[in-house]
Amino acid sequence: MVIYGLLLLSGCMYVGVLIGDILGKLTGVNSNVGGVGIAMLILILLSDYLLERDMLSGKAQAGIQFWSMMYIPVVVAMTASQNVVSALSGGPMAILAGVIAVAVAFAFIPMISKIGEPGEPLPELEKKEA
Repeated sequence: MVIYGLLLLSGCMYVGVLIGDILGKLTGVNSNVGGVGIAMLILILLSDYLLERDMLSGKAQAGIQFWSMMYIPVVVAMTASQNVVSALSGGPMAILAGVIAVAVAFAFIPMISKIGEPGEPLPELEKKEA
């Protein structure tokens, strides 16, 4: 079942890295700029689109669920392959891109927090007596 989500993930990764390389060339950094992040956004949007239209089998959904649980290790492995030294040597443009990305992420937090139904609060923890 894991293999079913792999095609979607690898396709999104290919497109994201391609867009990141193009952005890097356009900004003069001469390195991939945000390719992994773009790939993850494409993966989220595309899988949501396919799920809403019931275009994924149960096995494909299970594979996508597996990859969503592997999100952090996959992102760490993908970003480890990028040339960080080259990006930092790009100077102010690389720093500005990072600051803008963080600012945009913080700006979206209120909007993202309003998505979905409010959940039940967690029960309070009971203190164990020694």
